Amino acid sequence: MKLLIVLLCVGLTFAAKARFDNYRVMRVTVENEAQLNVLRELENQNSGYMFWETPDAVGRNVDFVVPPHKLDEAESIFAKIGLKPTTLAGNLQSLIDNEGVARKRAAFDWSEYHDLTTMYKWMDDIAAQYPNVVTKFNVGKTYEGRDIKGLKVSYKAGNPGLFLESNIHAREWVTSASSTWILNQLLTSTDANIRDIAENIDWYFVPVANPDGFEYTHTSNRMWRKTRKPSSSLCYGADPNRNFGYKWMTGGSSSIACSDTYAGSSEFSEPETAALAAFYSTIAKNITAYIDFHSYSQLLMYPYGTTVAGSISNEDEHIKVGKEMQKKIAERYGTQYEFGDIVTTIYVASGGSIDWVKGVHDTPFVFVYEMRDTGRYGFILPAEQIVPNAEETLDSLVTMVQEARKLGYFKQLRN
Repeated sequence: MKLLIVLLCVGLTFAAKARFDNYRVMRVTVENEAQLNVLRELENQNSGYMFWETPDAVGRNVDFVVPPHKLDEAESIFAKIGLKPTTLAGNLQSLIDNEGVARKRAAFDWSEYHDLTTMYKWMDDIAAQYPNVVTKFNVGKTYEGRDIKGLKVSYKAGNPGLFLESNIHAREWVTSASSTWILNQLLTSTDANIRDIAENIDWYFVPVANPDGFEYTHTSNRMWRKTRKPSSSLCYGADPNRNFGYKWMTGGSSSIACSDTYAGSSEFSEPETAALAAFYSTIAKNITAYIDFHSYSQLLMYPYGTTVAGSISNEDEHIKVGKEMQKKIAERYGTQYEFGDIVTTIYVASGGSIDWVKGVHDTPFVFVYEMRDTGRYGFILPAEQIVPNAEETLDSLVTMVQEARKLGYFKQLRN
């Protein structure tokens, strides 16, 4: 069992897909610095616990997975420091088994989660089906040689742009599922508000920004987060959302190669982040909004991940637009999101894509979503929630455009 834990931590490839039978998903609320330091030490030591939330600050919840052979040890540690864990899920494997993964490469829809090959085939088919509207583009290559594929939806010349990135963290499957559902709505919906934003904005979709990691979650370890480039003699991957070259390694990231928040050996050390930044730089001047989809926690946030409120040039506009987006998300299903800057709303996190987009290119509107849910399923959101999640997200994107227009944004570009 100890060997299995080591393999899960360092990400070595093994024949059988990792299982998580009787692994318990737990939550604690950090009440003091002593508790915080113990949790940080457990995370950094690759102690066998899988942290779904980085232990970052007093007063915040931390979600983590405890292997069955570690339950007694965990209870002892937490009792000593006064932490009171609650169980979110008693058997992680049962969540995975009931998640709703397509067992074969079936026709693409949003009633199941699909692997990279199936998603890429759907993207190719959509481009062929709508040749006058949809254009394929390739961001670049991953470490393992996969294409980072994208689709542009453009109904006419001179539209302002919106860039939508998802699944940069490999295990956050609902993000690419929602991204592709939204893309499909831009092509097929007859709703007037959706037709408006579809036909008067150029949309750039990168549904899977971390293809190597995403493929690995389907073939080897559902809980994998990072890229797949070797980072040490034992460990694989860096956290691509800590690897962008804006205030890199200035907080909320790790220099330990086996850590889930390992920032890489240097800024843009990962081929995936370097390629995404290079591609975005070619179109940035025409982009009005950059949207980054993550899961989970039901949060809507704006930069930066290293400094508190007051650090971006048009913060008042982000707050005005973001609060309306927050309200809109709740209208359809009552889903409650928190809203604010990254540091205040979740934690310090340097080297993220949206910090780089705002800090380097000053793209007017930059938002990151932490999608459903708040911990019952965490990263293993059942497939039956894909469409509801995507619907409320698209509702909020419509609102974002409408509110930003009131402030003078999303104007047609001069040819």
